[in-house]
Amino acid sequence: MRDPLGVGLGEADTHLRREREALHAPDSTMARMIRALLFDFDGTLVDSESVCLHAWEETYRSHGVELSFERWRRGIGTLNGFDELAHLEELLGQAVDRDAVDEEHRRRELELLAQEPLRPGVQAYLDRARERGLAVAIVSTSGPEWIARGLEHLGCSDGWHCVISANGDPVRAKPAPTVYLEALGELAVEAAEAIAFEDSPNGVKAARAAGIFCVAVPNDVTKRLDLSHADLVVDSLEALPLDTLLARLG
Repeated sequence: MRDPLGVGLGEADTHLRREREALHAPDSTMARMIRALLFDFDGTLVDSESVCLHAWEETYRSHGVELSFERWRRGIGTLNGFDELAHLEELLGQAVDRDAVDEEHRRRELELLAQEPLRPGVQAYLDRARERGLAVAIVSTSGPEWIARGLEHLGCSDGWHCVISANGDPVRAKPAPTVYLEALGELAVEAAEAIAFEDSPNGVKAARAAGIFCVAVPNDVTKRLDLSHADLVVDSLEALPLDTLLARLG
């Protein structure tokens, strides 16, 4: 389903009704001024989810087996959701040199990631947010070194008000709201004054659990997943300019 602005609103009527209620209910928290945009990193700013999946698929095939997407998807947007090395050993029926396999996968992942640009519409959002004086932050399950390397490759290391990472801690990782709550505290904004941008169900759950309005922007991998619990679903940020989004939420 699409609205007159061409924004994808999900497939279920209940999802559309929830979005309308969030935007128009008299006591809607979104009637407040938006002061911050909170972006997930992997899969949202850059399509590293597809890169990670393709690299693991190639690694599995090099060992003569196939990776099940239904199994792999458990780890999207969180930590300890799926153990690729344990599953490979399960399929092979024997142990592997885990360090060597992990290095093989990581090398291919970095090769593929080097070819990935910012996702469509992201740079325009960042530029316009800064013009409007909005804080922009990264809120991610991934580690700080991975994020820093990715931002450097993308040429957008500067200008972030904060970068909050779960840093390998599964207790703080999404779908727990911890990293989002930490970001709100760091920026000194209320949940109702922020918008979160996510690509995965775990990310959406984390943002909503923190009380933040969440826009889901699925990529080629996560568009196969159920994101109907997001407040709004768009095919890409190009489909909904920031000024239009803020006007609809104001």
